[in-house]
Amino acid sequence: MQQNLKVLFEDNHIIVVEKPPNVPSQSDKTGDIDMLSIVKEYIKEKYQKPGNVYLGLVHRLDRPVGGVMVFAKTSKAASRLSEQVREKTFKKKYLAVVDGKIDEEEGTLEDYLYKDERNNMSKVVSANKKGAKLAKLDYKVLVYNEVKNLSLLEINLHTGRHHQIRVQLAHFGHSIFGDQKYGTRGKNKQIALWAYQLEIQHPITKETMKFEDFPQPVGTWCILKSK
Repeated sequence: MQQNLKVLFEDNHIIVVEKPPNVPSQSDKTGDIDMLSIVKEYIKEKYQKPGNVYLGLVHRLDRPVGGVMVFAKTSKAASRLSEQVREKTFKKKYLAVVDGKIDEEEGTLEDYLYKDERNNMSKVVSANKKGAKLAKLDYKVLVYNEVKNLSLLEINLHTGRHHQIRVQLAHFGHSIFGDQKYGTRGKNKQIALWAYQLEIQHPITKETMKFEDFPQPVGTWCILKSK
């Protein structure tokens, strides 16, 4: 698997890669191969490193979601990138194909989400519910396909809640195509959600770096050809 790894950037401190859909960010109870292990194996083989390879997991993508991920190659880089996540200077943008036409071409969604640990799902609740957390995102309509009644959105996340984009868009009445948990259409398809842009400050040089990666324009993602 690691031989097929798509590396977008690499230096002594960080490595930026494409996570394919349906690969876990880190090992889970399924025992399936995960991105952390794949990237570790890539580094081990490329640099012929003996023993364990250090690799810091800074952020995650939901298992069915593909797109850009950055890993830290040193503990110092991991610490500084984690700080950016906490301070919200670690910026991620997503592409999503959703059901229906959205009247407002740009907008902001603000909801309170509650995570149901037992079922590994989140839902929109009232602000005063115990355990509820504020979730905020901006959306922009890039394309509307009238024949398929699908819209391509760019999503800018302000918070990083569990299943946030999926839950908020479903609550908005425009669930993501192929979302098997929260969706209304394409439940036998791959979810059309992709982390396409990542902006960070390099943990050592402090340079602002932006990485972009797009899904292949096939299947539901054919809508990208209209962009």
